[in-house]
Amino acid sequence: MGENDWKEVELPHDAMLSEVRSDDVPGGKNTGYFAGLDYIYKRELVLDKAENNKYVLEFEGVYRNAKIFLNGEEIAFRPYGYTNFYVDITDKVLNGKNILEVQAFNSDLPNSRWYSGAGIYRPVWLYELPEKHILINGIKIRTLDYATGKISVTVGTSHGGEVSVKIFDGETQVASGNGEEEIVLHIHEPKLWSVETPYLYTCKVSYQGEERDVALGIRQIECDSKKGFTVNGERVILLGACVHHDNGLLGACAYEDAEERKIKLLKKAGYNAIRSAHNPCSKAMLDACDRLGMLVMDEYADMWYVHKCRYDYATYLLDFWKQDLLDLVEKDFNHPSVIMYSTGNEVGETSEKRGVELKKQFTEYLHSLDADRPVTCGINIWFNAMYKMGFGQYSDKKAEKQASAKAGKKPAVGSEFFNNLAAKVGAEFMKTMATLHICDRATRDAYANMDVAGYNYGIKRYLGDLKRYPKRVICGSETFVSDAYTFIEHAKADAAIIGDFVWAGMDYLGEVGLGAMEYADYAKDFVGGAGWIAAGSGRLDITGKELGEALYTKVAFEQLPIAIAVVPVNNADKKHSPSVWGMTNARDSWSWNGCDGKKTQVEVYARAHKIKLIINGKTVGEKKTKKDCKVIFRTKYFGGTVTAVGYDKNGKEICRTQMKTAGNETLLTIKPEVETVKKDGLLYVRLQYTDGNGTVKPLARGDIKVTVEGGKLLGLGNGCPYNEKGYLNDVTDTYFGEALAIVKATGKKVILTAESKYGSGKTEVAVTE
Repeated sequence: MGENDWKEVELPHDAMLSEVRSDDVPGGKNTGYFAGLDYIYKRELVLDKAENNKYVLEFEGVYRNAKIFLNGEEIAFRPYGYTNFYVDITDKVLNGKNILEVQAFNSDLPNSRWYSGAGIYRPVWLYELPEKHILINGIKIRTLDYATGKISVTVGTSHGGEVSVKIFDGETQVASGNGEEEIVLHIHEPKLWSVETPYLYTCKVSYQGEERDVALGIRQIECDSKKGFTVNGERVILLGACVHHDNGLLGACAYEDAEERKIKLLKKAGYNAIRSAHNPCSKAMLDACDRLGMLVMDEYADMWYVHKCRYDYATYLLDFWKQDLLDLVEKDFNHPSVIMYSTGNEVGETSEKRGVELKKQFTEYLHSLDADRPVTCGINIWFNAMYKMGFGQYSDKKAEKQASAKAGKKPAVGSEFFNNLAAKVGAEFMKTMATLHICDRATRDAYANMDVAGYNYGIKRYLGDLKRYPKRVICGSETFVSDAYTFIEHAKADAAIIGDFVWAGMDYLGEVGLGAMEYADYAKDFVGGAGWIAAGSGRLDITGKELGEALYTKVAFEQLPIAIAVVPVNNADKKHSPSVWGMTNARDSWSWNGCDGKKTQVEVYARAHKIKLIINGKTVGEKKTKKDCKVIFRTKYFGGTVTAVGYDKNGKEICRTQMKTAGNETLLTIKPEVETVKKDGLLYVRLQYTDGNGTVKPLARGDIKVTVEGGKLLGLGNGCPYNEKGYLNDVTDTYFGEALAIVKATGKKVILTAESKYGSGKTEVAVTE
């Protein structure tokens, strides 16, 4: 490469997001039609090398097949694109100038079933350690008794000897002790860590002049078929959401602020747990979950030894799984938010003897590393039966056939085949097929080798299986949003049903159109093509906006008494793209200006015996709920006010809500999500078409041009899963009246100016150090 071929980038960096999207790329709809290339990162590393000091590099995530070179010599290779890894460079690094080079290989597509991103998409760290030091992951903290505040702190050191441990509550020291290796401390009247009160102490460990801080959350978990899942002795039902690793408009970049925002939004939407589908999540996300009180099922991999895609990690997993799981546990061990490990997702190998033995090895190895957390694995029960009968779509042969086919003629195999099949047969068919006896035979041996049985789309098996296997603990490791009410009622009745993780909590890139219900005015092609970029399969869209399904979930989980959502009135009589993972495309708006007299579908979610719908003071219908908290009214839209009222069995009103139509004027409204932003932090700004009172007008549409001073525009886009422009431009269309800008703050204040056919405006946000 010539000198002019290089470009300067900042970490985290997703090299794939700026690549061309084309119908012809091998990854196709699974990876959002992005091209895959190989990348080289170089930087000068200047060290004032101290004698006897130790130097270690940590890479939190490089996608993929990472090769690390120092001064031209290859010193490490790590193929998995989602795990953090360490490289000891003590004996290789020079005093003074060094050249560090990282090669990331992503041209051998297809290698993923979703948008992976590429390159160094998570942070890189250099540790300089004195000769006598605390090992990088040497501090391990356990709660021995939450009631008495009994804490164990184990410290691994390079040379042995005495260590000092002090626990602080803010600035106040509340416990201390000295010893070698394990030190047991007692914290008087401990403040416990939980979902509702995620309290964190600071643990300070000192050894030979080195001091290191670790956040400490006092909590104990238990999990069995009698008590269910408990935190500090109290039962907690896991109200979970599956999430991919990408951050929407930012691609795969794992910015701290982006990870924290995702968790805040999911918690606001009513979830208390996430499943990191289908790979270990970032350290930044775990830190956010600790601070905010979000429980985590951290998952290892999407494949084992059978390829789902021709070039995926199945090539290397059998050689690297022990190191991968060790790194996973060492990353997670001290995080109170992590409550479970998952060893895989929908691996058909769990239906055969070899795979069951591997599952057993995974579980036993994780128990040896961490005796406190249960182990699960997400199994698609119906797919396991198909695999056992020889009809599985995941196989090395089929993956090879798909990869070698000509562009435009590639057979739908693997998850694309299953997604297409699911869209045709529907959710109920999938769940019913899971109840067949052969499905039990195809899963029971694997379930016997895990602490928690992970059921993907198997809710119709729950009650029967608990009778057949009374000691089994069941978690809906992947579920449909429409099953939220049924799940919570089952869980309330039987503690052995511990949780549910909906697919998916927040929309993600790749697997395009999977859950989308898009009309022709937003999507030019319903079946695929490079205009598609996201799955459309979140209860929150790709910008983080809650959809009607999020409202339904809140009501099902008894967090909201009543809510209204409306199918877009302008298109209610038209076809939309097919979806099995979506329950509805209804939105929380009564501002369908210009659509008076048109028929639509109004959905009301309420835990009530009977629901009445009122439009402009006139009752248009009354309906009773039937084994759910959702009723549908097919009626005509008229601007004004829509009201829904819920009644109990005695006819007493128990809940009420309403929505009003926006005024005729249309303005461009600019709404920063925070009042201040830290230097180098991220500022999220909502761009909306509203009336004078700030009510969003979903049918107002038009491009918005954005300019930024005092910051760098990192992403600009909207919530539509069909987006031909992508997110790296300074102009975006709106989606149901909204768009989102993401800015990295670099100056003393960020000034964002937006222009559109409905006017212009700007916002100024102060930047703090």
